[in-house]
Amino acid sequence: MSVSEDVILKVRDLNAYYGAAHILHGINLELSRGEAAVLIGRNGAGKSTTLKSIMGLVRPAAGEVIFEGDKINGLAPYQIARMGLGYVPEDRRVFATLTVSENLEVGRHERPGMKAEWTPDRLFELFPNLAEMRERTANQMSGGEQQMLAISRTLMGNPSVLLLDEPSEGLAPVIVESMAMALRTLVDTGLSILLCEQNLAFAAAICTRAYVIETGQIRHEGTMNELLDRADLRKAYLAV
Repeated sequence: MSVSEDVILKVRDLNAYYGAAHILHGINLELSRGEAAVLIGRNGAGKSTTLKSIMGLVRPAAGEVIFEGDKINGLAPYQIARMGLGYVPEDRRVFATLTVSENLEVGRHERPGMKAEWTPDRLFELFPNLAEMRERTANQMSGGEQQMLAISRTLMGNPSVLLLDEPSEGLAPVIVESMAMALRTLVDTGLSILLCEQNLAFAAAICTRAYVIETGQIRHEGTMNELLDRADLRKAYLAV
């Protein structure tokens, strides 16, 4: 089956294990160019494992991950990143003793044949808080500031798709709102985003499509507006 030119990332029948534990059961999802979609579900539903499987951090036992028309499962994470998939993990993993500017330089990668879209100055426009602390070390920053830095460092690799794992978790409401605005701006520039979240309001501020995941299976796929209108779905798969 061919992949539409508008689809930049496609996951087909993805299965993954941690040891003997079967975590993902036939995950199917796709992301179009310039689209933001969310993989939403409770804690432990399989969201993070899906992103790790796409990035090659967890090797899928079965299924395919197709990026820009090429099958990428089986490649090393660094190879996948160099092809244009950016990944921001849940725990951020900024370099604590490096400054903001130094963290950004670590992430710099100019892909062959592509114009470098992201520079520190442009990222400081996207996240003004970082501009005020460019010489501050990451271990002197708040969790929200570190999340902004982690996203910015990934953008320095000039990805076509950004995978974000729980970016709003543990952040103050005012920071969550600022983060949502920044991610919406990224989508407006043409970047594709696949977001893993539990925060429905945050996801709704960014995404137009939603995949609801529970026990490693996609239970519902549709527009974000449909999910917002379906109290039965939210009660069954998202209520705590």
